[in-house]
Amino acid sequence: MLGLQRIAGGFSTRWLRRSYSSSVKTATIGSTTPTTSSSEAPTSADASEKPPKSRIVAAAFESLKEDDNAKPAAEQAGTSSASAAAVAANSAKINNIDERILNAKTVNGLLSVSENSTTISRKHALKIVSILAEWSSANRVRLSEFENDSRFIKVCKILGKNFPKNGNVLANSTSTSTTYNNNNNSNKRISGFRTDDLNTVLGVAGDDEAAKLIASISVPQMVKVMSTLAQRKRRSTPLLRSLAYNISSSTDPLDIKQSADVLFAMASLNFQDSVLAAKICSDIQAVLPKTDKSAVVGSVLTSLGILKYRDLDVLEVLTQWVLKNSEICRPQDLSAYFITSAILNFQSTASDEVRSKLLKSLVKEDFTKKYDWLNHVWALGLLNLADSSLIESVLSDKFIEELGTEMSGLTPNAKMKLLNLNSIVQIDKKQVTGLPKDSSVFDLQIAHSKSKQIQLNAMMDALKSLLPSNNHVQPLVNTRMGFLIDALCAFDAKRNPLPLDKENPNSIKVALMLVDFHDICHGPHRSVSGITKLSFDLLEKSGHKVLPVPYNEFSVSDKLLKRVQYLEGKFKSIIRLTN
Repeated sequence: MLGLQRIAGGFSTRWLRRSYSSSVKTATIGSTTPTTSSSEAPTSADASEKPPKSRIVAAAFESLKEDDNAKPAAEQAGTSSASAAAVAANSAKINNIDERILNAKTVNGLLSVSENSTTISRKHALKIVSILAEWSSANRVRLSEFENDSRFIKVCKILGKNFPKNGNVLANSTSTSTTYNNNNNSNKRISGFRTDDLNTVLGVAGDDEAAKLIASISVPQMVKVMSTLAQRKRRSTPLLRSLAYNISSSTDPLDIKQSADVLFAMASLNFQDSVLAAKICSDIQAVLPKTDKSAVVGSVLTSLGILKYRDLDVLEVLTQWVLKNSEICRPQDLSAYFITSAILNFQSTASDEVRSKLLKSLVKEDFTKKYDWLNHVWALGLLNLADSSLIESVLSDKFIEELGTEMSGLTPNAKMKLLNLNSIVQIDKKQVTGLPKDSSVFDLQIAHSKSKQIQLNAMMDALKSLLPSNNHVQPLVNTRMGFLIDALCAFDAKRNPLPLDKENPNSIKVALMLVDFHDICHGPHRSVSGITKLSFDLLEKSGHKVLPVPYNEFSVSDKLLKRVQYLEGKFKSIIRLTN
């Protein structure tokens, strides 16, 4: 019994003090100041004397998955043997236990569930320990009140039944089976335990319960969990928030591979977290000079572009690394640098060196796919680095035909980029033929997202109240340049609105462009994205006055009068600057 108490006591102490110390904080991850939280694996010298810190968690919770797998088989067997009544009775007992756990208000009431109960499962035990941990972290109860209680020890025994007294761990894992003994290599033991913990976290059915396990594993394990979530395309918000909080709270720096893996997971799952991204960028700046792997740098660049995370400091460091190591960089990694720079509207302070050293190092033959070459040339066009020959190479009839064959028909995204490049050569009057006026590329149907359409409707309501009649405003104007003008108006020099159905050579055309969350880059150096900036530049060069309407200034929840006053003030300002 004393040995059991030591096992259960040690388990509960570590579980409560480490796993749940941040359970309340994860709800406010974005605004909480990071605190130190790390979990180190044992060194090979003392591994034989002291099991790794994470092995108790792995042993206690790894077999939770067995309950999920065994349950359907048990139910099928019960049904086939005509024991429906017994199954129903057992289900009623389980539901009764669940209700007693949820309705318990005291430690005694919660632990009494385990008394005289033969149907309590490991999932019930996990719920009991989870609730006790929450109460303890909220200072509602003290650990000393129940850590030596025989009922609590019973619950710990249920959770840790695969944890033998001799300290050996026979872990059931889908990928490894590790036996802990003094003769095994310590690195193999630690690797096995980490895999067990990873499968434990991912095997727990409830996202909230899995999120509470995160603090009990090490930072490298957390990175593995995030990578696995990305591979499985499992976007569990509670789990991701818990991972983000615990990784960003750790003082242990991530290496370049771990940083790349976390960024890739964030990009794959469309998970934005400013605190975690800031830590990763800080760690990248510290470890990047020692890196000699082009692929991992290319992964970092690609993920930053997908996330639209704009940190000029880390982008400058990445630029210097690419310039210094250009000879070992793969073509796709160099292209990733230009594409990310274009998306993030980033111009390096070493732009002259980038132009002279990197620009001509990539040629069409370096790209096996036509779309990759189009993507590269389009990025150079946004950065004002594409010459006439590059743009002509993608606007030719032969290339467009080959691109359509490769893609089984031109996608809207490909058409948008071709139209962007065609507009650049037309407006800048480059010596390029451009697309024929009857080209199928112009057959592009552009539709706003639901949120942007709501914002557009709110703006149109305000414009109809501000302007005399409907012919003074035109919504959703197709520019044939790869984007829409959200609303087009015309004024004379005295700010009087003019009808759009009549030609007036002296009119001032104002293009109202909505800027929503997806049109900006996030991070410490916020800015409109490169695509948004290109549309503004093309409109300005074609004779329009651009009036950006940001989502954080023009709110759909504002009263109509406030929205009208906002637009009226913007019109006055832009026409005053014109005169």
